[in-house]
Amino acid sequence: MKNKKKILVFNSGSGSGFQELVENSRTGVLDAEIVGLITNKHTYSCIDRAIDLNIIVAKPMQKFQVEDYQALVKFFNSDYVALSGWLKPVKGLDPQTTINIHPGPLPIFGGKGMYGHHVHEAVIQAYKQGQIQNSEVCMHFVTSEYDDGPVFFRYPVIIRPDDDATSLAARVNKIEHGWQSFITNLVVNRQITWDGINPDSLKVPSWYKFL
Repeated sequence: MKNKKKILVFNSGSGSGFQELVENSRTGVLDAEIVGLITNKHTYSCIDRAIDLNIIVAKPMQKFQVEDYQALVKFFNSDYVALSGWLKPVKGLDPQTTINIHPGPLPIFGGKGMYGHHVHEAVIQAYKQGQIQNSEVCMHFVTSEYDDGPVFFRYPVIIRPDDDATSLAARVNKIEHGWQSFITNLVVNRQITWDGINPDSLKVPSWYKFL
């Protein structure tokens, strides 16, 4: 792992995406090292996954202030932070090196309270009202506002006539697992970059087709 970029993962749930990141870092799909897992409840099964994968887990905390986030990044000596199902607002982290994956089209299906099943239910409702035809898996840089940083990855997910929130969620989750590591690899190896200030400064490879 010498000279590889270090990624600290934040998760508030089952940790299936976290596990994919770890496993893909070990196969070479993600050319980086996952150095730790941060979660906010003792009951989340992501902790069990981390233990099985021999990844360090920080003691769960309920409150995350600027100094807490910054201390965790410093303790793990991480170059990047990946939010993968993280439900807390992020404060004090470098927006150039903090990324998130979101299970629905942004910005319309983002913001406070729009996570997990809530997103899929809202998407299905919009579909039934004729407002949209597809859902999306999105990835974006992270600011202090929920789902507000520039999106650098959009992957459309068709909504089928017989879909409900549960069936759509399963298909979206499959796309998330298939692409998160690949796109994260582009970020940590600086093929996708942002200056952290100006949305127009977002840069992606010339061959890139996911925006």
